[in-house]
Amino acid sequence: MTGTPSQEVLRKLPGVDRILQSPGMEDILNRYPRRLVVEALRQVLDAKRKEILSDCGNASTMNLEFAHIITLTEEKLEALTEHTLIPVINASGIIVHTNLGRSLLPPDAMERLQLICQSYNNLEYDLEKGQRGSRYVHAEAVLCELTGAEAALVVNNNAGAVFLALNTLAQGREVIVSRGQLVEIGGSFRIPDVMRASGAILREVGCTNRTHVGDYEAAINDSTALLLKVHTSNYRIIGFTAEVPLEQLVALGRERGLMVMEDLGSGCFMNLDTFGLRGEPTVKSTVAQGVDVVTFSGDKLLGGPQAGIILGKKELIKRCRKNPLTRALRVDKMTLAALEATLRLYRDESLAMEKIPTLRMIATPPEVVRARAEELAKVLNRRNGDGAFQFTVEPCFSQVGGGALPGEDLPSFAVSVSSNNLSTRSIEWRLRNNRPPIIGRIESDRFLMDVRTLQEEDFPVIEGVFSKIFSTVDIDSDVGRL
Repeated sequence: MTGTPSQEVLRKLPGVDRILQSPGMEDILNRYPRRLVVEALRQVLDAKRKEILSDCGNASTMNLEFAHIITLTEEKLEALTEHTLIPVINASGIIVHTNLGRSLLPPDAMERLQLICQSYNNLEYDLEKGQRGSRYVHAEAVLCELTGAEAALVVNNNAGAVFLALNTLAQGREVIVSRGQLVEIGGSFRIPDVMRASGAILREVGCTNRTHVGDYEAAINDSTALLLKVHTSNYRIIGFTAEVPLEQLVALGRERGLMVMEDLGSGCFMNLDTFGLRGEPTVKSTVAQGVDVVTFSGDKLLGGPQAGIILGKKELIKRCRKNPLTRALRVDKMTLAALEATLRLYRDESLAMEKIPTLRMIATPPEVVRARAEELAKVLNRRNGDGAFQFTVEPCFSQVGGGALPGEDLPSFAVSVSSNNLSTRSIEWRLRNNRPPIIGRIESDRFLMDVRTLQEEDFPVIEGVFSKIFSTVDIDSDVGRL
């Protein structure tokens, strides 16, 4: 009794054991664990089986040859064994790109990481006393040296730093903050939510666009623990606005016996006015105004690893360090090693500008970016034998990113990629799904690779990617795909 065409084809589908015993599988079994090979093969056969059953009359022409199935199995194995966290090429023009890992570490930090991670180290060992020590001393000295703070504490990120400081210094008591500074940071984390979780009681004052020192004065009561200023690093309010300068808040705090805390967010260690980027206070200038506690990130404008840094009066930092939550928020040897190495570069600002990638990309003059873009476009056009693609240099604007310096654009240049036969979305899809992925941006139906955020080692990779596309892609078959 014969069945349907699909059922007939299903009977021809080879089993797992038969394929595993075929000569073509020997090399694969030598390169991958048998368990993983079996899993990949089963997934391939299951996909074939579903394809046969859902086929509309063409099941008899389906490729069931061993060589074809083995090829699909190898492709599946490559997908199963690929790391989920992989390098990408940032052609977006966003320097501190939160989704792409934020700041690149300087070579000094990478070298220090390798040294510390491949060796035992004195993370919590006092070499002078020959007994257990504290991990927090390793970055504290250089932080205090660079900022003028009395003491420092490093935790896992800035949200953790704000949370720990508020929990330690204001749990169960009121914290006064301007309504216009109740910011939302990345991942939908909001200052009011962080405050609520810390146990502090939020006391809003002023209006969204205007807050005066009198608003703070009127809100102070016996339950007030501290005055909080939040630097609005990821947005700006313009027009009819007013906010209380930190200096006035510090004066009010001293007059009323209250602590003053500022969350800087980005943590800038250098004056960026020279590059046309205004409005970002430096950590040192903030500490110099007499604030009791200041918090900021290690991986934004500072250009180091992800970390949250708390600076301030010695007694207050000591209280934060003793909080049991500090252990839950503590950093490991890798963060401390990379952070200390990055911070030491700031002892010489010219050296920091040269070696810290975040600062170097911010400081690169537009004419240098343009020259690099023209060279890349020239190479790609030379490789483009049949003229299927067009590469042109166009002016654009880069952004600092990472929630820093909103509205401040850096003049830049990009290589625009277009094709007569391939849609812009299809170009973006191909480059994003390359290994390594190339992440650019689409503007006015053009795919742009902003050269400001490209590293020197990215250029030959981009050239190789497009060479592969030129030689292997059937452009006509891709028209209108996306």
